Amino acid sequence: MKADDTGTPVWRKSSYSGPNGQCVEVALPRRSLVAVRDSKDPQGPALTFSAAAWAAFVTAAGTEVFATV
Repeated sequence: MKADDTGTPVWRKSSYSGPNGQCVEVALPRRSLVAVRDSKDPQGPALTFSAAAWAAFVTAAGTEVFATV
């Protein structure tokens, strides 16, 4: 998921993504930054997060902390 030799982010979609098109893609444009975009709109905007914030989100999502939201 790192940037390639030209500095262009390499986007990755989860292997759990199904054919319904409701997926996000993730890339690491820089060591300390994570970018997330809608796979249906690859030319559209991307949200960026610090690596620490992304790690906290992924950890929380895995523990069902969002089940009450």
